[in-house]
Amino acid sequence: MKDFSTTILKIRTVRPAAIAPGSLLIAEPFLSESYFNHGVITLVDYTPEDGALGLVMNVPTGHTLDEYLDGVNKGTDVPVYCGGPIGQDRMVFMHTLGPDIFPGAKEFAPGLYLGGDFEAAMDYVNSGYPLDGVIRFFIGYSGWDSPQLREELNSETWAVADAPADLSLLLKGEQDSYWHRFVRRMGEAYRAWRFFPRDVRSN
Repeated sequence: MKDFSTTILKIRTVRPAAIAPGSLLIAEPFLSESYFNHGVITLVDYTPEDGALGLVMNVPTGHTLDEYLDGVNKGTDVPVYCGGPIGQDRMVFMHTLGPDIFPGAKEFAPGLYLGGDFEAAMDYVNSGYPLDGVIRFFIGYSGWDSPQLREELNSETWAVADAPADLSLLLKGEQDSYWHRFVRRMGEAYRAWRFFPRDVRSN
């Protein structure tokens, strides 16, 4: 049986030198690991010497914030996403609001922030302010040392893309439709990717 993952889907346009915090790693269609299958990762830290940390943006845990944390209004129905396989006992949040709203927030890329005062974040949620496209909560994160990331980029496990100008697109949507959104943004060179399901056996 022809291995499509090593033929028509391997598109040599990855530019490792362009990677920086805020870059997106978009999984190639046949990456089967449960955390990363049709995943889109935002890098929140990267150096060529030390490797990278990132958050899988589009994989919901199936649980809501009030199930994880006391002090969150019941019924707020705020989804929590699986940021990756590391640190499954840790919750982090990404947002576009900055330290004026959440003191201590760290800007890791222009207009994108990680963390900040958690009590202020809970107050924001409980006050009913907009969440979709503004803030997203994660359990766990993803990480690579430099040789591992370089190997995965060279084997074209990931396509590298810039964050969208409209940062709200990073913080809304989920699952397969989210992945397809960012594959479409990469243009016609990646058109073939869009025609393969998460599980090729389903075809």
